[in-house]
Amino acid sequence: MAYIVILNPLILGGFSADQAALDVNGNWLPNAQVAAVTALTAGVMTILFGVIARLPFGFAAGLGINSFLAVSVVGQVTWSEAMGLVVINGLIIVLLASTGMRELIFNAIPHQLKIAITVGIGLFIAFIGLVDSGFVRASGAASPPVQLGDAGSVATLPTAVFVLGLIITGVLLARKVKAALLIGIVTTTVIAVILEAIFKVGPSLGTNPAGWNLNAPVLPSSIVAVPDLSLLGQVSFGAFDRIGLLAGVMLVFTLVFTNFFDAMGTMTGLATEAGLANKNGHFPRLKSALIVEGIGAVAGGAASASSNTVFIESGAGIGEGARTGFANVVTGLLFIAAMFFTPLTMIVPLEVAAAALVIVGALMVSQIRHIDFSEFSIVLPVFLTIIVMPLTYSIANGIGAGFIAWVLVRSFSGKAREVSPLLWVVALGFVFFFVRGPIELLLAG
Repeated sequence: MAYIVILNPLILGGFSADQAALDVNGNWLPNAQVAAVTALTAGVMTILFGVIARLPFGFAAGLGINSFLAVSVVGQVTWSEAMGLVVINGLIIVLLASTGMRELIFNAIPHQLKIAITVGIGLFIAFIGLVDSGFVRASGAASPPVQLGDAGSVATLPTAVFVLGLIITGVLLARKVKAALLIGIVTTTVIAVILEAIFKVGPSLGTNPAGWNLNAPVLPSSIVAVPDLSLLGQVSFGAFDRIGLLAGVMLVFTLVFTNFFDAMGTMTGLATEAGLANKNGHFPRLKSALIVEGIGAVAGGAASASSNTVFIESGAGIGEGARTGFANVVTGLLFIAAMFFTPLTMIVPLEVAAAALVIVGALMVSQIRHIDFSEFSIVLPVFLTIIVMPLTYSIANGIGAGFIAWVLVRSFSGKAREVSPLLWVVALGFVFFFVRGPIELLLAG
């Protein structure tokens, strides 16, 4: 999960105004400040979840919401106002969880869809790994939209390091070596540092397609930095005055749906992978887990780190045997320490982390063996859930497509009584979620 300390500042902030996400007033978030609050919030929330929910699910800034804020929200409001919307989103989720409504929705989801969510997340994070490594790249053409490596072949040193890391870690796992993922990451990072010292590949920086995707694996000049926490508390609730009540409500609606179902899908997948879920996909202390997850959104917004949520990369720890909240305490303490050691996080290249993601994705996809493919009224919703996640880069989109297909196909095939009324309500909500763009344009007009 350590990569989020590097990646979140690159999404939300920048090193200068000309390469940062500017808000409506032209303000931006400094990279070092975002890195500090990212590590702090991740550490505090990961420990809190481990102590209260006693589950091995790590927390950090969610990639879906931080991208949404940087791309779609701050063009309309200031950064502090955007974080205020994140806080409101978190408070709504806490309310839904504390009243039991979120748990009711969770329990209404059919077991087959819960497994499909796990499988879809596995494909999703594997696809993230393949793209981050450069093994899969945009072709620049309408068809095919993606291709193998550079010009259809693996032709760069960083991508070759990814492949090497994938093989090393895969062999270690196949041989049931303890700490296979950690050993694979450390070994491949050492190899990457040596290769970079010899060949001087350098980072891509958007102009060098043969470079390392995020950061070059070089030893830093110093390993300690004093964290700048000046972003803490920089929150404003003036977005509704700036853009109007209805437009503000639509932004909060999008945040809630993304936060709500991304986290629910991730928790389902992790609990299943850890063997903590029962045959219906339920796992212990669900209500507490859902409440703390909502608090993560509040904390992330208050710290200007973006909404903190359950991280699918927790599957790496689960793959190594983590089953209790003690794993979270260790992970959280390391995140807090990362505030002071952010230069060290720059050593591990994204291509090495990407290999671990593909491995974890493969482990999660193996759950597909538990899905009943004998009825097509199950097959289509399950298939849409699985395939839409990686193809749209969104867990929430996959869940929404699956929910809508489930209630419609199952109902019109004579199984309406088996569909929970609550699932109908959620599916209708997803319909509005999917068409929110035209609705926002209508409201703006």
